Amino acid sequence: MARDTTDLTPVTSVDDLIAHLASGEKPADRFRIGTEHEKFGFYFEDLSPVPYAGERGIAKLLERMQALSGWEPIIDDGRIIGLYGRDGQGAISLEPGGQFELSGAPLETIHATCRESNQHLAQVRAVGKELGIGFLGIGSSPTWTLAETPIMPKSRYDIMRRYMPKVGTRGLDMMLRTATIQVNLDFASEADMRRKMQIGMKLQPVANALFANSPFTEGKPNGLCSWRSEVWTDVDNQRSGLLPFVFEPGFSYRDYVEWALDVPMYFVTRDGRYTDATDVTFRQFMDGALKGRVPNPEPQLGDWTNHLSTLFPDVRLKTFLEMRGADGGPWRRICALPAYWVGLLYDPATLHAAEALTKDWTFEEVSAMRASVPRDGFRTKFRDGSVLDLARETVKLARQGLVARDRRNEEGNDESFFLAPLEEVVARGTTSGEELVRLYEEQWDRSMERVFKHLTY
Repeated sequence: MARDTTDLTPVTSVDDLIAHLASGEKPADRFRIGTEHEKFGFYFEDLSPVPYAGERGIAKLLERMQALSGWEPIIDDGRIIGLYGRDGQGAISLEPGGQFELSGAPLETIHATCRESNQHLAQVRAVGKELGIGFLGIGSSPTWTLAETPIMPKSRYDIMRRYMPKVGTRGLDMMLRTATIQVNLDFASEADMRRKMQIGMKLQPVANALFANSPFTEGKPNGLCSWRSEVWTDVDNQRSGLLPFVFEPGFSYRDYVEWALDVPMYFVTRDGRYTDATDVTFRQFMDGALKGRVPNPEPQLGDWTNHLSTLFPDVRLKTFLEMRGADGGPWRRICALPAYWVGLLYDPATLHAAEALTKDWTFEEVSAMRASVPRDGFRTKFRDGSVLDLARETVKLARQGLVARDRRNEEGNDESFFLAPLEEVVARGTTSGEELVRLYEEQWDRSMERVFKHLTY
C-alpha cells in the first residue's frame, strides 16, 4: 500500500463502517481493474539486496524515478518512501524488505493495465541500469537470509515488525522476503460482492498453484512450489487466510465489518505521527480505548480505511475486492493475473459458471486444499480430481469470459491472449516453481546467477 489515509469524517456507529464498504458499489459499465505487483531489487555485481540509504540505494532510486515520471513524493518522517501520480494515476511504494511495488491505476481493460505495468518496468530498468540495480520477478527472495534483508524506514512497518513475532512464526518472512501480484476488482451490489468474494476465496488455492513461483530459499531449493504461500499459513491467523463466515449463503458487508472490528489494530495516525495500537481492537477504539493516548482519540473514517488495509485474508474487502493469492513472477504473469480473475468474475455468464463450479465447496475442503498447494501444487487432491483439473477448467472459463467481454486492442485482439502463460502451465502440468527447480538442476548447473538472469525484468 502506497499511502495511509487521512479522512477526518467522524465514525459514530457500525453502520458508518458498513456504509463505507457499500460506497464502492458501481454499475458494471464502470467496473475497473487495478493491478499491483512487487519485485526485488538487487545489485548486478553480486546479487545482493539494495538498502534504503546510499548513493545507489532505494531512496536514490525513488528520487530518480520521481524525476523521470513527474510523480509526487510520499514522505514519512522526512524520508521518501514512495511516489504517487495525480488524478488516480497509481503509486509506487516500498514493502518492508525493499520490495518495489507498483500500485496501478483503476483502468478499463487488461490491455491498459498491461501497458501501464510495461511502462513502469521500462522506467525501472532505465533508472536501475544507471545505479547497477536489477529487478527480480519471483514470489520470494531466493538467496537472502532475514538478517541480510534490508529494512525500509516506514513507520507502519516498525510497528508491524515488533508485533508480528507475537502472533505467528512467519510474519517477518512475509514482510521481508515475499512478493506478490494482485488485482483489485469492483462489485455492483452486496449480492455481487458476495458472489465474487465467495468464488475468489474458494479458488484462491487454485490461483496459488497457477502462480506458484517461489521454490528457492537462502540459495537452494526449499522443496516447495510456493514458499510464499506456505509462509502465509502462520503469519497472523487472526487477520489472515480463509474466513469461514464468507462461505455462508447470507454473507454480508456487516459480517466482514463485525469480524474486522475485533481484529487488533496496528496503528493510529495523527498529524503524520504513528501511535502503536496493537493492544486495541477497532471496536475498543470506538468505545474510547485510545483516550489519553492520541490527539483526537475519536475514530475517523481514515482510521477505518487504514485498519482495513492491515487485514490480510486471501480475498480482502475494501470498497473493492483484492485477490491476494499469487506469487510474484515474470512480466507476462503481471498481465495474466488480472486476465484470470476478470475473465472469471466480470462476464455474467462466466461468473455464473464459476459460482456453479464452486457452490458446494466447504470451508474445510478449501482449507485442506490451501494447506497442500504450497508443497504439492497441481498434484493436490480435491474430491475425485486434482488442483490441476480445477486449474484447467477455470483457465478455460476465464478465456470464455474474456472473449465474451470483447475488449480489443489496436491490433484487434481481445484480452484472452493474456492467459497464454497460464495455459502453458496447465498444458505442462507442473507449476512454475517446479519448472524453475528443473532448470536449476538440469540446465543451469545449480547456479543462482542463472536463476537471477532468467527472472530479471
